[in-house]
Amino acid sequence: MPHPRPAARQLWPFAGFYFCYFSFVGVTSPYWGLYLASLGLTPWAIAVLASMPSLARVTAPGFWGWLADRHGQRRRLVRLTTSLAALSFAGLFLDGRFAWLFAVLALAHFFWAAPLPLVDASVLSRTADSPGAYSRVRLWGSIGFVVMSLLVGYLLEFMPMAQLPWVVLATLLGLAAFAWRLPDTPSPPARHSQQPFMATLRQPVMRRVYLVTVLMAVAHGPYYAFYSIGLKAHGWQASQIGWLWTLGVLAEITAFWWMPRILARVSLAQLLRFGLLMAVLRFAVIAALPDVPAVMMAMQLLHAFTFATHHTASIGLLHQAAPPEHQAKSQGLYWVLGYGLGGGIGGLAAGALWPHGQMLAAFGLSCAAALLGWLCALRWPTSAQQARAMPRA
Repeated sequence: MPHPRPAARQLWPFAGFYFCYFSFVGVTSPYWGLYLASLGLTPWAIAVLASMPSLARVTAPGFWGWLADRHGQRRRLVRLTTSLAALSFAGLFLDGRFAWLFAVLALAHFFWAAPLPLVDASVLSRTADSPGAYSRVRLWGSIGFVVMSLLVGYLLEFMPMAQLPWVVLATLLGLAAFAWRLPDTPSPPARHSQQPFMATLRQPVMRRVYLVTVLMAVAHGPYYAFYSIGLKAHGWQASQIGWLWTLGVLAEITAFWWMPRILARVSLAQLLRFGLLMAVLRFAVIAALPDVPAVMMAMQLLHAFTFATHHTASIGLLHQAAPPEHQAKSQGLYWVLGYGLGGGIGGLAAGALWPHGQMLAAFGLSCAAALLGWLCALRWPTSAQQARAMPRA
């Protein structure tokens, strides 16, 4: 018997959660390095502190996802971790020395990185019978990123850089406030499961999604680390670079909004393959033609496919393949492998290649990784659930 379409009043707290979560990213990604530099820290110290979100994504999502599935208490852990993230970050105001900043940011990011996979799992469960509805909720995160990155950029024209941590803290307090408004989405504890998580991971669909996730993240590593640097070297102004980033996020929002209609026409596996193919095109053109404004704008529009549709397809396939008691762990591992491990590998490899060809070398790596991912996704395995549903000859 089909479940009713989730009511908007049940989903709006999730939308608010995504808005605040990615508002934090919209403030810290463009401006946190500038704040750390204003403290007089060395470039090495800035690099270490700026790497905290990536390091947290390697450890935190898997741990908290395992804990949530083991006890079936997603909402309680989301409330706990968002509150502790805000409380930990508030410690930043007590001291400005590197050792203290390192300890505070490591703790704050460990809690901050925890709730997103848990919320993803809850939204996917609530929208399971409404294809694409997840994306309509998730797009509010992209809106939060755009709003805060543009707003803070203008605020910093007259606001002292020393006030930036208060803005960051405000996004974390908003995140915690929405966490306490989230409705409960019960899940059976994994300790009562007849199927261990390792058996779930051995499914061909699960392994293929994780492999493709790592390769797509490697492809995006040079983009997040060196895209702005490369454009500046080719004569782009800072304001122009900022608007290129905004254009990409606006394309992402558009894709999330239209996802229900897209998924009515194509399968998740087809969507995944198309996103990888668009990544090959996008990064090859960025490597070859960084001086052509119209071309760079067109390539930013492809962010709709290289991130938005790829992300939707990946977590959707994982949701289909994993049983309810392993949902949070499967989504947590997605963030560990993609936004932690894969992104780190891509960024570090781009840094090693940069002196030997700059954008051509770094984004050549992106193109190669995306191409390998596309080849891996050409023949898509059948999930365990689909295999059981197929009639025998």
